[in-house]
Amino acid sequence: MRVREGGVEIEAPEQPAEGVGDGVFFNPDQELNRDVTVAVLRALDDGYGPDLRERSYLDATAATGVRGVRAAAAGYDATLCDRDPEAVALCERNLDRNDLSGTVVHRDANAYMHESGHDVVDVDPFGTPVPFADAAVRCARSVLAVTATDTAPLCGAHFDSGVRTYTAVPRNTEYHAEMGLRVLVSALVRTAARYDVAARPLLSHASDHYARTYLELEAGATLANAAVDDLGHLHHCPECLRREADRGLVADPPGTCPNCDGGQTLTAGPVWLGDLHDDAFVGAVRARVDDETGTADRARDLLGTLERELDRPTHYDQHRLCERWGRPATAMEEFLDALRAAGHAASRTHYGGTTFETDADVAAIRETTGD
Repeated sequence: MRVREGGVEIEAPEQPAEGVGDGVFFNPDQELNRDVTVAVLRALDDGYGPDLRERSYLDATAATGVRGVRAAAAGYDATLCDRDPEAVALCERNLDRNDLSGTVVHRDANAYMHESGHDVVDVDPFGTPVPFADAAVRCARSVLAVTATDTAPLCGAHFDSGVRTYTAVPRNTEYHAEMGLRVLVSALVRTAARYDVAARPLLSHASDHYARTYLELEAGATLANAAVDDLGHLHHCPECLRREADRGLVADPPGTCPNCDGGQTLTAGPVWLGDLHDDAFVGAVRARVDDETGTADRARDLLGTLERELDRPTHYDQHRLCERWGRPATAMEEFLDALRAAGHAASRTHYGGTTFETDADVAAIRETTGD
């Protein structure tokens, strides 16, 4: 089939309705992900975020090459890598179809990344990106972009798989999408630190059925130590929904919940407790979403919401709280205004229409927003 996306046209195999088949994989549902990626590349090219040495971009698990083709169309020196000969041929055809130059490499992605260097390395595999993380950190000079589609292990719904894959304890809570994002960033920060590299998020989001993060990489043991200092644990009370963030690699959960005296505290971690995005960078990315982008309106809405998020662990869901308290939910702006009127910071989040972040704890939220 022929697909037009972001000003380019690519050839992609018809995808089986039940999921991934034996052929080269193409996911049309990831168009928002790719549209935001192009806007990120434009912002980097315009001097926002870390400096680029050569404006080089690696599509590490290329498949159809749609990411690499779009990066080439954005003016980057694009390399498309895949170990499948069918995918390699498809990448070459898709570059030619758009009269774009680029390098297509028939290699295992890990082997290639261990032997090369690129300003921006993009890892977008089917499933977990963890098997590519070490090589990707070694390859990326400025920015590492990573997608994870294994959301059930990330958020704790498939607990054992999440522990094995991410070397962390995930918990399946009402803020499961954020849990997955913070588990993913934690795994990448710890991987980078092993090589004396600090990884810090420039932009991160959880959309549809994937988590996506763009990490700025900076070499130096001291900087890597500082990044590790932003790792820690979340202590969650499933009875009253109180949660507490605790920095440090050694978990120290409370014996009982300070709010309701419940004794079933769930501890998750190590997770990333620092900022998931840089507001100025997100604003620069939003300004570079153009109307040719297929998901332009959605991308701008997403990025605008990210700019306004408080970006603190973790968010709440008003409907879940009101259900627990046995009272009806109210309009979101009315609910948030009540928190602000009491002196608390509060914002909507991109995780859902009834989700919000605040510096108030769960007891203050209940008291402030009650009748």
